[in-house]
Amino acid sequence: MTQVIKQQAIVPLESSGKRIDQVAAELFPDFSRAKLQEWLKDGSLLWNGEVGRPKNKVRVGDTLTLEAEQQEQLTDLPQDLELDVVYEDEHLLLVNKPAGLVVHPAAGHADGTLLNALLFHCPSLKELPRAGIVHRIDKDTSGLLVVAKTLKAQNSLVEQLQSHNMGREYDAIALGVMTSGGTVDTQIGRHPKDRKRQAVVVSGGKDSVTHYRVVQRYRAHTHVRCNLETGRTHQIRVHMAHIRHPLVGDPVYGGRLKLPAGANEELKLMLRSFPRQALHARSLKLMHPETGKEMSWTLPLPEDIELLLTLLEEDMRSAR
Repeated sequence: MTQVIKQQAIVPLESSGKRIDQVAAELFPDFSRAKLQEWLKDGSLLWNGEVGRPKNKVRVGDTLTLEAEQQEQLTDLPQDLELDVVYEDEHLLLVNKPAGLVVHPAAGHADGTLLNALLFHCPSLKELPRAGIVHRIDKDTSGLLVVAKTLKAQNSLVEQLQSHNMGREYDAIALGVMTSGGTVDTQIGRHPKDRKRQAVVVSGGKDSVTHYRVVQRYRAHTHVRCNLETGRTHQIRVHMAHIRHPLVGDPVYGGRLKLPAGANEELKLMLRSFPRQALHARSLKLMHPETGKEMSWTLPLPEDIELLLTLLEEDMRSAR
């Protein structure tokens, strides 16, 4: 399916002297600057009826005319899967992703993903790159994930992520007793020996910053709350392992199992068999892409992490 786009705008006084691509991004906010540059080059976006170059400077009163075709972005099929919608309007959709649900189709997960569920829930998302998904959380991490329902919203959310203006906070249960909170500021890149893992690297990686604070200490574990300044693959899991406090249940970065001395059998079984990394995207804060209003959402802990914390609390009380 092809979407035909026809729009025209006049350059205002405050935009005079700026580059065409910069002004086009201001006047046609539904589209990314990269896409507008592409349309400038192929003649779909005209400057006073002529083909211009992205670096050309415009003047007040100039006309930008957009006549372009945009192909449907996705070939993935919609599927009627359960979707826990936390908030929805005509611009945004927030979902509570359960542990075990893959966000995007990939090798080994051709369907049955969050993306397939989103396409069923909101068919117009097929016209957006990645069905409007602007960030992802790991398959076995639960919690909040925001989806854009328009190109304008998608561009706004991507910009907020890149400028670190979107607030994302996670609950995590880490091995060991932390003395205090802190910040991990490192570079993350592919593990040199295992391409499926990420690792803290000396050079050649991407900057990554996680702020964490202690919520509750237990006898051999710590409940921490992590705020992401960046959003690298496996960031919290890699950072917590880097400071020698990997997450409970993490099959990749988890390290050696730790059991409190004298713990009862229920807690031992829970710690030995916890089915995933104990990580939950608890809260999200952003500026609404249409109204500019700051909005925030917070989720309760999922049952498995709630039960683990209850058992850790009971173990600490019984040991006193």
